[in-house]
Amino acid sequence: MGKGGNQGEGATEREVPMPTFSWEEIQKHNLRTDRWLVIDRKVYNITKWSSRHPGGQRVIGHYAGEDATDAFHAFHRDLNFVSKFLKPLLIGELAPEEPSQDRGKNSQITEDFRALRKTAEDMNLFKSNHLFFLLLLAHVIAMESIAWFTVSYFGNGWIPTVITACVLATSQVQAGWLQHDYGHLSVYKKSMWNHLVHKFVIGHLKGASANWWNHRHFQHHAKPNIFYKDPDVNMLHVFVLGEWQPIEYGKKKLKYLPYNHQHEYFFLIGPPLLIPTYFQYQIIKTMIVRKDWVDLVWAISYYARFFITYVPFYGILGAILFLNFVRFLESHWFVWVTQMNHIAMEIDREPYRDWFSSQLSATCNVEQSFFNDWFSGHLNFQIEHHLFPTMPRHNFHKVAPLVKSLCTKYGIEYQEKPLLRALLDIIKSLKKSGELWLDAYLHK
Repeated sequence: MGKGGNQGEGATEREVPMPTFSWEEIQKHNLRTDRWLVIDRKVYNITKWSSRHPGGQRVIGHYAGEDATDAFHAFHRDLNFVSKFLKPLLIGELAPEEPSQDRGKNSQITEDFRALRKTAEDMNLFKSNHLFFLLLLAHVIAMESIAWFTVSYFGNGWIPTVITACVLATSQVQAGWLQHDYGHLSVYKKSMWNHLVHKFVIGHLKGASANWWNHRHFQHHAKPNIFYKDPDVNMLHVFVLGEWQPIEYGKKKLKYLPYNHQHEYFFLIGPPLLIPTYFQYQIIKTMIVRKDWVDLVWAISYYARFFITYVPFYGILGAILFLNFVRFLESHWFVWVTQMNHIAMEIDREPYRDWFSSQLSATCNVEQSFFNDWFSGHLNFQIEHHLFPTMPRHNFHKVAPLVKSLCTKYGIEYQEKPLLRALLDIIKSLKKSGELWLDAYLHK
């Protein structure tokens, strides 16, 4: 009787074999209504859960039908915590005969990159220097104070107003780089503290939305310079980018604007208008449509503080004009810095590359100097930032030699430019794409 009972107990505890799948089967599940992905050879059905994904359903959906292992490790700081959410979604694993990488991606590069990441972890390069970020926050607040003091002491004449606007624009840009650090969870070990300070910096210091930024920016990191996946290359027919898009527009006789002159009108509608018009409208609309009331309250606190500070000097209309002038100046700085690392690189449809190769094809660096580091918020190390989004920016220069070494091993170009050349390459790239469009428009 005892023996029989033991046998029954063993039978109940016997594990049910895990279903196995081929890549051919997994790749069929890449639709909005049917999404599977693979992490560490385990297959997950994320169809229903993707709408609850904290980083947004689009970023996780971009990996439907693919191996998402490196992206999963890149974006999540606390793997033990996020792994709990994966358990209910597990439906099987890759069949033993299937390679770990889909679509013939280079498994050796992937293996070496993971070893490089492990080396970086062993070197404590994911460990943050809290004093570094505290000083960055302090210098932003100091500039806000200097701006108020300037107009308070010297009055609201043209010269004090222009000086104050320049100081505030610098403060806004630096706050933008700082919110970027917290948004990527690269400051604190606990995600909760990163999220909280992120909302304060982007909301109270900048008047923007943390959730809007997360949903947009993480897509860019997941699939940089990929049409239909990276929102940063969705130019709403205003510009054509890369080589494929202008030729397609030309063949289809699409002429929303004279794209052969886009390198000229870029100066009129690119840097001047992105933040004051498009971003400002999109942020407010997104918070209201998605009922992001917490982000909206943080944003309102910024505008309340700004108008309480500057209405006494300029009046209501004057303060509104002053705010938009600050945004206008900030927008120039932001556009040039963010585009110098990407727009001159490969921009195309989904090529299905491994994580390392895909990030290197879409990013380039700008030479290191104290000024370049500060001016760009260390985004002059765009390659390292894209490979390791949660790495604190003050450690990028330490991991760069390891990345260069891996590039050399596989013959992958590691592009690093002087600042001026990187800025000029934006215009050269726009001009080249415009010429491709015109040639296709006239002759194909």
